Amino acid sequence: MLRPKKLDIFIARQFGLLFVGTFFICQFVLMMQFLWRYIDELIGKGLTMDVMAQFFWYMALMLVPQALPLAILLSSLITFGNLGESSELTAIKASGISLMQSFRSLIVITICIMLGSFYFENNIGPHANMKIAQLLISMKQKSPELEIPEGIFYDGIPNSNIYVQKKDTRTGKLYGIMVYRMTGSYEDQAIILADSGMLQATAEKKHLMLTLWSGKWFENMQRTELSSSAAVPYQRETFVEKKIVLDYDGDFNMTDATSLSNNARGKGLHEIYNDIDSLNELNDSIGRAFYTQSKMFYYRTPVLNRTDSITQTHMALRKDFNIDTVFAHLSADKQRAAVQSALSTVQSETNDLEFKAMVTKDANKIVRQHKIEAINKFTLALSCLIFFFIGAPLGAIIRKGGLGVPVIISVLVYIIYYILDNSGYRMARGGMWAIWFGKSLASAVLIPLAAFVTYKANNDSVVFNIDLYRNFFMKLLGLRLKRHVYGKEVIITPPDYPSDRKTLNVINDEVSHYSHRHRLYTAPNIIKVFFKYHPDHAIEQINSQLEKTINDLSNTRDPIILSTLNLYPIIAVKAHTRPFERRWLNIVSAIIFPIGAVLYFRMWMFRLRLYKDLRTIQQTSEKIITRIDQIHTNITTK
Repeated sequence: MLRPKKLDIFIARQFGLLFVGTFFICQFVLMMQFLWRYIDELIGKGLTMDVMAQFFWYMALMLVPQALPLAILLSSLITFGNLGESSELTAIKASGISLMQSFRSLIVITICIMLGSFYFENNIGPHANMKIAQLLISMKQKSPELEIPEGIFYDGIPNSNIYVQKKDTRTGKLYGIMVYRMTGSYEDQAIILADSGMLQATAEKKHLMLTLWSGKWFENMQRTELSSSAAVPYQRETFVEKKIVLDYDGDFNMTDATSLSNNARGKGLHEIYNDIDSLNELNDSIGRAFYTQSKMFYYRTPVLNRTDSITQTHMALRKDFNIDTVFAHLSADKQRAAVQSALSTVQSETNDLEFKAMVTKDANKIVRQHKIEAINKFTLALSCLIFFFIGAPLGAIIRKGGLGVPVIISVLVYIIYYILDNSGYRMARGGMWAIWFGKSLASAVLIPLAAFVTYKANNDSVVFNIDLYRNFFMKLLGLRLKRHVYGKEVIITPPDYPSDRKTLNVINDEVSHYSHRHRLYTAPNIIKVFFKYHPDHAIEQINSQLEKTINDLSNTRDPIILSTLNLYPIIAVKAHTRPFERRWLNIVSAIIFPIGAVLYFRMWMFRLRLYKDLRTIQQTSEKIITRIDQIHTNITTK
């Protein structure tokens, strides 16, 4: 019978408390980011508290599935970071419980959250998204005097189009105004030009007062039945100041949801699949209609417009009919007319094809958006599990709790996920990538990362040991590592001065012999380096003896010896001999000239550095030997 262990309950309790806190933090951050995008639609509109409450409520519901993965990542990272920092994770492993066994309670909880996220995204999220879209459109339509942009026509006011060249946001004045008023039919429109003006709502919010200064009014007169065949008269008026009342309901009214029927984010899976079938059927019918029209145009029989059409009609029905011959027999006027007719036909067909391409492009874009949203409901839920297997192993590796390092790592992981997911979404929406590829890009990158960190954490790897990477790159780039020898407060075994003195003398002899025999100050032989390498472990043996001597002498109380020990350089024992351990790698690097040249000069640099280091070792050893002799003399004198 499967029952939760005390350890599972303990870890689940730690995770649960952190998950609730981090969820509300992530929810708040995402809401602020969403609010910042639409802040212009909210400020200065005079929206009531109930409208604002609806906006924030539906916004919070819409962002819940996005906040869950980030909350799981942060809370799991902090949970196992706290366990590692307090050595509780070490105690768990010491009792024979593996890391994956300690994950099992949280895996069950994460799977439940993942299923809840999918249900939320499929059932509650679409309704919230649709309500948010309605509210945003309704907010844009409220107080239009604040919405009029610069440099484009604004059609948010019924029966009017307003163009403003410049707008003063501080005073609300408009400059370079052009107004098109559609009072009846197209012929009955009025055109108003003004140097400046101001648009304000009336007190009852039922009308807009447009005040214009220094302008002209052009208006077509109403056409009567008696003058239907005559030209339409118009009137012209020049004014210094004029006020126009525009009918507009400035109160907040919820927009009809029928205009959002193509909003894929406002639909569940069942609706999405039904709409995809309907859209595909509609697109197929449009495509068949376009194909039928094109087929009819292609097989249409050309008719020659000639007065003597009898002969030419017989020529057109002949199998050896040649259009160039017929065209050459036409007069210059008729040739010109035929060319103009052909150009007109081609232009008409081109415009028709462009319109059809626009229709099919928009239809395909809507279908792609529905397919993207259907896949997004699964990938967003799956990201909860992926983020857990990133956060929990990372917490076990770094062993840092709190909101410091975990927050930094969580933000970096989420930024990577967001960039990949958003890039894939945009490329899939534009049709540059396949939909399944674009929407699975983020998961395809993060799943191997989750598997890697989980494997490393389960095997107690030091993959995130910063000192290890720092030392590796310093060695790779040839940077110096400094030696740090300090005095010890408690010395168990004092140094053996006579033995150390003898060892240092031996090291000096070996160093002098090696430097003279290998001529380190000269350039290395290319053939010996890459093709005829012989093992050389002399420096490794010298360095081993030197490090043992330094370790023994570090137990001294003498400050002169301690300070002198820090003068010993840390030697790179292999970098001066060959680029790689394996012979075939050396041969391959020599064949690939750029790589071989870089490795050769790098090895030459290490040979010169080793030459200087060996001289420094000799000088430092002589100082220590002299100091040991002084200590021995002082002891003998006493």
